[in-house]
Amino acid sequence: MQQILKSLGLSHLNEGISTGAASWQGQGEEISSFSPVDGHLIGKVNAASREDYETVIGQAQEAFKTWRLVPAPKRGEIVRQMGEQFRQYKTELGTLVSYEMGKSLQEGLGEVQEIIDICDFAVGLSRQLYGLSMHSERPSHRMYEQWHPLGIVGIISAFNFPVAVWSWNSMLAWVCGDVCVWKPSEKTPLTAIACQHIIKEVLKTNNVPEGVSGLVVGGREVGEWLSHDVRIPLVSATGSTRMGKAVGQAVGGRLGRSLLELGGNNAIIVSSQADLPLAIPAIVFGAVGTAGQRCTSTRRLIVHETIYDEVKTRLAKAYVQLRIGNPLDAHYHVGPLIDTDAVENYQSAIRAIEAQGGTFVVAPAVLSGEAFASGCYVAPCIAEVENDWDIVQHETFAPILYLIKYSTIEEAIAFQNGVPQGLSSAIFTLNLREAEAFLSQAGSDCGIANVNIGTSGAEIGGAFGGEKETGGGRESGSDAWKAYMRRQTNTINYGTTLPLAQGIKFEI
Repeated sequence: MQQILKSLGLSHLNEGISTGAASWQGQGEEISSFSPVDGHLIGKVNAASREDYETVIGQAQEAFKTWRLVPAPKRGEIVRQMGEQFRQYKTELGTLVSYEMGKSLQEGLGEVQEIIDICDFAVGLSRQLYGLSMHSERPSHRMYEQWHPLGIVGIISAFNFPVAVWSWNSMLAWVCGDVCVWKPSEKTPLTAIACQHIIKEVLKTNNVPEGVSGLVVGGREVGEWLSHDVRIPLVSATGSTRMGKAVGQAVGGRLGRSLLELGGNNAIIVSSQADLPLAIPAIVFGAVGTAGQRCTSTRRLIVHETIYDEVKTRLAKAYVQLRIGNPLDAHYHVGPLIDTDAVENYQSAIRAIEAQGGTFVVAPAVLSGEAFASGCYVAPCIAEVENDWDIVQHETFAPILYLIKYSTIEEAIAFQNGVPQGLSSAIFTLNLREAEAFLSQAGSDCGIANVNIGTSGAEIGGAFGGEKETGGGRESGSDAWKAYMRRQTNTINYGTTLPLAQGIKFEI
């Protein structure tokens, strides 16, 4: 790991000193990053003080004055070069993501691939920031719309995707002409600093002004600074619904914009006409991938009563085969939770399930022993529950899968929609009518609805996000770029008279 830290420019962090670049150097309290994989200290950084924060925002304001004037295709070329840098450092950064966060190495590498993919997407987008042309009702007039950058985009990201979600926002914001200030999770600060190191040479080579990419490491207080700051027109926040409500209220209170990607309580419906050999692997990966710490993780499994027992038996057999251990070792399927607080949340949910009368098909456990010395490893479990139970209505960021029985497709869709969150959903069926009902206006109320694939994982290019308590935001594809820009309607009179709209007469 020391060699990887060195290659990413982070070798000095194990000495407990802050980084050397002004845009993310901190004078605040010391933050230690411990790996949930083995409990070892990876490095220490200093959080941003209020003075540091003001310096970063000031640099961003100045940088925006220059950056917004760079032609969008030129900005896209710089993002393309960033993508090449991330290709070069994919293995090293992916390994650090896995070690600092705890997800499998394959998922860590996949997260860096998401950065590369969004860079590619953003490069093409830089030549497609289209406006509309409209016919005017007035003679010798032309109307059109154009889009302008907003200014500073504040990015608050969560620990479970410590680098990808930053890139979803920043790459699009940059080609749109915005500048970015990033507050990463205080649980995964080193991966954030590594990203800044990776793009540093690209920015320098292209004479990009300091402040286009700013970083402010810290806890809740830093997020509150961003949310309340009138100098930041857009705050993009990823995390819990509770956090998102606080951000949304703060930003809305100053009439700013917020882009929220919040909690998920995702369900898969398994029809009586499902292809079970296809469904079971998707269910298991959705439920246990990243140790159940994805916003798109499968939380609820809604199974038709005629195949309920068969599905339960198949899942129990699949779970027995899961190997839990060091995520850097490809032999293991499941790594640790992010920290011991997450383990306590897992245990609290187990107690609530038992208190409400749930029974376990696959038993829960907190794992101990030398291989699990960090205290962050738990066993994925499966519980039989009712959809309306309080514990089922809330998202637990852990590998707990709820089994729920249904009798009709209408009932299944009602169960699927019967939670406060609305991020990702899926149905496994070979019945065309069921699939179309699930995708119809009366079907899934989620931002993502899949047929014959699971809830977890999304491709760059499709707009990612959800409804209800998931926040309504959209990132990483389609026309999500519009969130990072302001729309302007323009009317040009090229005639010699001044006719008014709606036929209004005004003569002097």
